[in-house]
Amino acid sequence: MLAVALALAGIAGCTEPAPGDRRPATTTTTTTTTTTTTTTTTTRGTTTGTTIRATYDPYAGTRPPVAAAGRVTVRTVGTPDGRTRRYRLYVPQMLPSGPVPLLVALHGGLGSAEQFAANSGYDGLAEANGFVVVYPDGIGALADGAGAQTWNGGYCCGAAARAEVDDVGFVRLVLDQLARELPLDPDRIFATGHSNGAILAYRLACELADRIAAIGVQAGSLGVDACAPRRPVSVFHLHGTADTNHPIGGGTGTGVAGVAFRPARAAVEALATADACPTPTVGSTDPTNGDLVVTTWSPCRAGTAVRLVAVTGATHAWMGGTPTSDRAAALVGTPYDRLDAGRAIWSFLAAHPRR
Repeated sequence: MLAVALALAGIAGCTEPAPGDRRPATTTTTTTTTTTTTTTTTTRGTTTGTTIRATYDPYAGTRPPVAAAGRVTVRTVGTPDGRTRRYRLYVPQMLPSGPVPLLVALHGGLGSAEQFAANSGYDGLAEANGFVVVYPDGIGALADGAGAQTWNGGYCCGAAARAEVDDVGFVRLVLDQLARELPLDPDRIFATGHSNGAILAYRLACELADRIAAIGVQAGSLGVDACAPRRPVSVFHLHGTADTNHPIGGGTGTGVAGVAFRPARAAVEALATADACPTPTVGSTDPTNGDLVVTTWSPCRAGTAVRLVAVTGATHAWMGGTPTSDRAAALVGTPYDRLDAGRAIWSFLAAHPRR
């Protein structure tokens, strides 16, 4: 039973935050006009940016998920290190004509392709919005899709990081295989991930930018010291202020990873620097949800953008995900239910193809 609970967690976190620890990492943001300066207090100190008065619609341009009536297949691919790696592929029943987008969806640490497909809702989003989604499996004690698997995102996590597994190379092989079989649009290949999967997605942005146009992540940050993408990559980052497993302000969390994580702001700033972005704007909000504090770097080089959305009160659990057992809630918290992470991420990715 513990393995099942952990599979729902993500290795970056494994315990429920204590009641006294539910403090927003971003505590204040002043929003007035487009010409004033805002000071945002975080666990890293204070940051400044141009304040804007604007409406943020997290689901702009997307259709809500529908029943996943498409085709699911499980594939394998051999890697140069002698491993046989596994991935789950979802192809919608009604694909649009012409080249189609592809989303690489990376499960959290100690999770699996099947677990992330069930919890993220990406199959239903793919059916409604006409994209293909592939869920690779990590490396771990169980390599049959049952869970307990991790990714080598750099300094994290688990068996994959200790063995220095080439997960970037694995994803490249998956993309090569799918490009031979499906009419993929090379300018609309995206990556998403949760927790340890988010850390690997950041690594893909740094090291596989010739293939990945944009990434959208929740609850994970940059795990490599050097990030010099060959091409600009757009970034969308969701992070809960009550996430004690991978704290939004960085540091060692309450989970089993045992590493000091980079702050969310530092991760997005690394890509904003690589993309030659301007000073960020702070304070655009969803008028129906005052929990969201949005910081945006745009316009950046080659039409890219970088966005950080801090969600007040959200835990490490996948936002909008299916509520799970009491044991899983004790590990990562109860899923925040006022935002669908998958749909918000897809809204951003779909609007940021390679240009």
